[in-house]
Amino acid sequence: MNPCDTMMPEDEAVIRALLDEVPFAGWTTASLRRALTASGRDPEDALFLFPGGAPEMIEAWACLADRDMEAGAQAADLAAYRIPARVRAIISLRFEQNRPHREAIGRAIAILALPRNARLAATITARTVDSIWHAAGDRSADFAWYTKRAILAGVYTSTLLYWLRDMSGDDADSIAFLDRRLADVARIGKARKSMSGRLPRPRLPRPFFMRKAPSPSA
Repeated sequence: MNPCDTMMPEDEAVIRALLDEVPFAGWTTASLRRALTASGRDPEDALFLFPGGAPEMIEAWACLADRDMEAGAQAADLAAYRIPARVRAIISLRFEQNRPHREAIGRAIAILALPRNARLAATITARTVDSIWHAAGDRSADFAWYTKRAILAGVYTSTLLYWLRDMSGDDADSIAFLDRRLADVARIGKARKSMSGRLPRPRLPRPFFMRKAPSPSA
């Protein structure tokens, strides 16, 4: 279940406060206790708020980041742009929104990179990519739904890792990196269409059960 579906407003405040504590003590119970205190809540609530520990805290933050991104994209009114430009703008917006929390996000990615958290990492990435496409206005429901999200997952993940090391201040280097990745995807797509248009369609043998049985000899 997506934690955004069950997150209470008071828990959102704790998650936002937690991001400010993570650079000092990591995604730990100690950070959570301080975030609860900063939010005006009993620090003892840390015992039951995120019983799954750091991975559960990170999943809740990622969910909230997706929600903020979609709200920001809606407010930006990107309808005049084509879908690729919307995707670029939405990822840029996400980086801008999370720029103050780069260290906390880096620590989160280090935790998600552990083998025991591989499934959660994939789930979080899939949700984020789906949120990007949804905010961009993509409503495909066929096989393209899967291919688009798989491609963007690779583009977004590589750009995110680059962004964590970006020292340009305004994410300019990261956006340039993103532009190169998106251009690569566009070139591959054009090449694939060009090749598929030139190559003859192969004639495949009929399945065995559809072949006509040989006529019996006289």
